[in-house]
Amino acid sequence: MAPISMATRLTILFLCILSCGENAIAQQKDDALSAPRSLIRQQKNAEAIAQLQALALQQPELKGLQHELGVAYYHQGEYLEAAKYLEDAWKENPEDRDAVQLLGLSYYSTGRPAEAIPALEKVRSWHANANIDAIYILGLCYIMAKRYPQARQTFAQLYGVSAESAAAHLLLGRMSLRQGFDPIAESEIATALTISPQLPLAHLSLGEFYVYRGDYLKAVQEFKAELAIDPACAPALTQLGEVYWRLNRDDESQKVLRRSISLDTTASEPYVIMGKILVREGQSGLAEKNLLRAISLDAGSYTAHYFLGQLYRAWGRAEAAEREMKTAARIQQQALGSRHK
Repeated sequence: MAPISMATRLTILFLCILSCGENAIAQQKDDALSAPRSLIRQQKNAEAIAQLQALALQQPELKGLQHELGVAYYHQGEYLEAAKYLEDAWKENPEDRDAVQLLGLSYYSTGRPAEAIPALEKVRSWHANANIDAIYILGLCYIMAKRYPQARQTFAQLYGVSAESAAAHLLLGRMSLRQGFDPIAESEIATALTISPQLPLAHLSLGEFYVYRGDYLKAVQEFKAELAIDPACAPALTQLGEVYWRLNRDDESQKVLRRSISLDTTASEPYVIMGKILVREGQSGLAEKNLLRAISLDAGSYTAHYFLGQLYRAWGRAEAAEREMKTAARIQQQALGSRHK
């Protein structure tokens, strides 16, 4: 073997020194971000942001800084600020999957679905077959951006059905209904029934649509049509009971509600409706029993707490009435807050 020349040895030594220097710099960067990362993991996001902003003044080009700031602001609930840093993190590293997903969710959370779509589409390309929240949110963003074919394709992929199937049209219809896009919801559910007239849940969904519109007689027809397909559909029975209550058809309401309860003893809503009927009929003791049963099944039922508060107020139980009404108000406020996030 030929001896290694002095020039070669010097070159090897230089490369080793250079490599060690690069490793040291990388280690310093990691050390600089380790403390705020730890704070984020502990959900001390405000403290993490303060440290990261101070670091940004000292080392504005520090790699990974934009990512950590975006993550911290996201977990702090400051989504617009988070989006600014997450955009920069994506530009810095096109493969930063966490930053891209949080960027899409940040834009969605601030009511900017069109801006959320590119990031969420990228997430889908990385997780094509995954059932993850970001892809579900992408479908909702397509609805809000009125890109209905893409929304249907997304939900179809997410739930493993053909995009042209009755199930896919029903999925889009139900999702649109939840988002308040009533005309597209009615159209998509009608298309689903055209493709498959016996499709479960389609008439139930149309019934819900007519309830939202206040067309209770049409709602009754749809809930009955659902029950003709599936007599054991407890939600259809419950919804029918609610509509009968609104139409002052209390005897019919109680009849279908009893059937619903016998099919699903864990649902709170039939007991709530039964309680409302009994309040109207002046059967206060039975009304209280049903409302308390509803609350035991779902402590977050606004309607149960509200009607129970009204019942206690009529009985002159001021303290109990105030407690229930305050609970109802808190539940309503929380619901409104979550809707605007």
